[in-house]
Amino acid sequence: MENSKKYINDLLSFMDSSVVNFYAVKTIRQRLEANGFTCLDATEKWELVPGGKYYVVKNNSAIFGFVVGEGGASAGYKIISAHSDSPCFRIKPNPEMVSDGGMMKLNTEVYGGPILYTWFDRPLSIAGRVMLRTDDPLNPETRLVKFDRPLLTIPHLAIHFNRAVNEGNPLSRQKDMLPIIGQINDIAEKNGYVLRLVAEELGVDTSDIIDFDLSLYDTTKACLVGVNNEFITSGRLDDLSMAHAAMTALLESGDGAQTRVMAIFDNEETGSGTKQGAASPVLDHILRRINACQGGNEEDYLRAVARSFMVSADNAHAVHPNYVEKQDPTNHPVLGGGPVIKINANCKYMTDADSAAVFKTICERAGVPCQYFVNHSDVAGGSTLGNILTSQIDLRGVDMGAAMWGMHSVRETASTIDHIYTIRAFTEFFNC
Repeated sequence: MENSKKYINDLLSFMDSSVVNFYAVKTIRQRLEANGFTCLDATEKWELVPGGKYYVVKNNSAIFGFVVGEGGASAGYKIISAHSDSPCFRIKPNPEMVSDGGMMKLNTEVYGGPILYTWFDRPLSIAGRVMLRTDDPLNPETRLVKFDRPLLTIPHLAIHFNRAVNEGNPLSRQKDMLPIIGQINDIAEKNGYVLRLVAEELGVDTSDIIDFDLSLYDTTKACLVGVNNEFITSGRLDDLSMAHAAMTALLESGDGAQTRVMAIFDNEETGSGTKQGAASPVLDHILRRINACQGGNEEDYLRAVARSFMVSADNAHAVHPNYVEKQDPTNHPVLGGGPVIKINANCKYMTDADSAAVFKTICERAGVPCQYFVNHSDVAGGSTLGNILTSQIDLRGVDMGAAMWGMHSVRETASTIDHIYTIRAFTEFFNC
């Protein structure tokens, strides 16, 4: 299939660069700028032109790229949304804790809903955002930091001390999941150890650091597995693979009457209730400003929204070969079976028959298969971006994703061909 190898190699590189939400946005930003997109400042007046390529960053962890349509203020929007965050561990303030033998561990807090035991005995490191002191107290300087070498591990307790470990092992997030960063000889070294480490990496003084948002990440690189390289295994595939597909489709789609939008939100894993999350008015405000720059008024904006469609892209559960009984009896999305349309009778997803028909037709036009995910009726399902966004904007839309195994594991598994299919479907959506 044309461009298949290029897309997969690009995805592997993208995953390795996007170790936490801030670096995912940095990676997307670099790609947009390399393709002629201009950064807009939310505090400044926007001047947009038809066909112009622009992007907006929100709080360093959400990014919105768009190409202004040629059809005017009321033509509408084609939107693909995804999210930049994944379950992980965040480092707390004053995190240093010392145990016997000078073993220093870090006090962390669980972010989102990770599968905890998958984080044991892995080479981990630190990445995130650091806020530095400036002359303006309302505007500290933001610097990103990423340690490219393994710094930590979370050692599992040996089976000799817990013979029943393979029969079920309840874990304490505060006790069992603390990472070890090293061994110190003097207890006086403990205080401020992480700040000194970060300051050295950034080339600043520790007194310049006001605060930080730092997370752990698995340093193992993304790779292909399977006898025919049919699977990709990586951390954070949920939901960075969809962010990569949305970005790729935006970059490769052609001109059109409607404005094409890639909306990558943050904090989906914790409910989206932040200023950079889908429950905020951030996307609505961006679309309104685009409309105003096209000479539109409130009536034009409402007409544009009524003509719009959104693809809410968040990955889906593939049928697991060892746990087939966990899936719905008649709907078994499989790896390699194409994009998955997600449906829920209790409206956890925004999909209905109308929007499913739209996306299914888009897949047909793109020449890719598609499939359905419906929860087993005895199992409660989660929600995602689509129905949250509809509380802010009156949009038609569909919830979909690529099928995967091990969602929220430190390493998830998806299909390489499904990623190609998704890019083709997204590109067709922007071009149709």
